[in-house]
Amino acid sequence: MVVTMKKKFALMLAVSMAVGTVLVGCGSAAKDAAQTAAGAEEQADTDTAQEAADAAESTDDVTAEGTEETGTDSDTASVDTDLIYAVEAGSAGEAAAQDNGLQTNVVTSQADALMEVAAGTSDAAIIDLLMAGAMIGEGTSYPNLTHTTELTTEEYGVGCRKGSDLASYINAVFGESYADGTMKETAAVYGVQEALVEQPASEFVASAEDSDVAYIQEKGNLIIGITEFEPMDYKDESGEWVGFDADMARLTAEKLGVEAQFVVIDWDNKIMELESKTIDVVWNGMTLTAETTSAMECTNAYCNNAQVIVVPAE
Repeated sequence: MVVTMKKKFALMLAVSMAVGTVLVGCGSAAKDAAQTAAGAEEQADTDTAQEAADAAESTDDVTAEGTEETGTDSDTASVDTDLIYAVEAGSAGEAAAQDNGLQTNVVTSQADALMEVAAGTSDAAIIDLLMAGAMIGEGTSYPNLTHTTELTTEEYGVGCRKGSDLASYINAVFGESYADGTMKETAAVYGVQEALVEQPASEFVASAEDSDVAYIQEKGNLIIGITEFEPMDYKDESGEWVGFDADMARLTAEKLGVEAQFVVIDWDNKIMELESKTIDVVWNGMTLTAETTSAMECTNAYCNNAQVIVVPAE
C-alpha cells in the first residue's frame, strides 16, 4: 500500500504542475509539464520495482536468520514419527524428540539409549554426534549401528553454580590452554579436534564474596559431575576416568591446586546436584540451552555438537 500511495502522490504532483502551467497561458510549458508528468509516472514505476526487490531481499534475510537461530536441520522433515526413540532423561536429545513430536523411551544415559537400539527394545536413539562418532560403526562398541538425521546443531559448555566465579576460572584455563596448544592436543587424543571452538584469552575475576574458587581450594577437591559418555568422560581399562572433558577438568583441578574427583550423577538432576553442593561443576558434554544458561553459571562454549538419530545399519 505504501508503494501505491507513493506512485499516486508522484502523479498528483506532476499533474498539479502541468495544470498550474496551463493556467499561466504558456503552451510550450504545458507540453513540458505533461512530459514531466509522464516522467514522474515512469520514475514511480521504477521506485515500485526497486522497493519490491528490496522487500524480497529483506524477507530472504529474515528467513535465513530465523533458520540459523533455531539451530534445526533441514532433514528434520524426514524423521519417522512412528518409531520409538530411546533418549537420555533431561538431555538435549530428549528435548529434540519432544520438539519433533516423537515417541520416546526415556533411559538414564546415552549409553543405555544405544543398548536399547542394539537389543531391539527401541527402534532408534537420539544421542550426541560426538558420542556417535566414538561408539557406533566399524571398529566400535556398536558396529551394527549407524547415525542418520541431524536434528539440531548446538554447543557444549561447563555448568557451575549460578553466580559462581568458577566459570570465570575455567574460561581462563580454556583461553590459556587453547593458546599454548594443550587443548588442541587433548582434543586430538579423543578425536574431537574438528569440533573445538576457538577460545579467547580470558582473565579470571574472583567474586568479592562467596567465592566458589576459594571454597574449592579450601576443601581441597573439585567434584565433577559426569555420566559415562565417550569420548568426553569414560573409564579406561584400568578403571580411571578419561576423555576430553575428564582431562580438561583434571587440568583445571591441577591449576587450582586441588584433587579432581569424578562423581556419576543422574543427568536429569544436575542442577539440583550443583545447588546442593553435592558436586562443584557439571562437565560432561553439556549442551548450552536456555534452561542450563538460566539455571547455571556457564562457561564459554568449547565444542560444537549435534543431536543425531541412531538406527540399526541396513
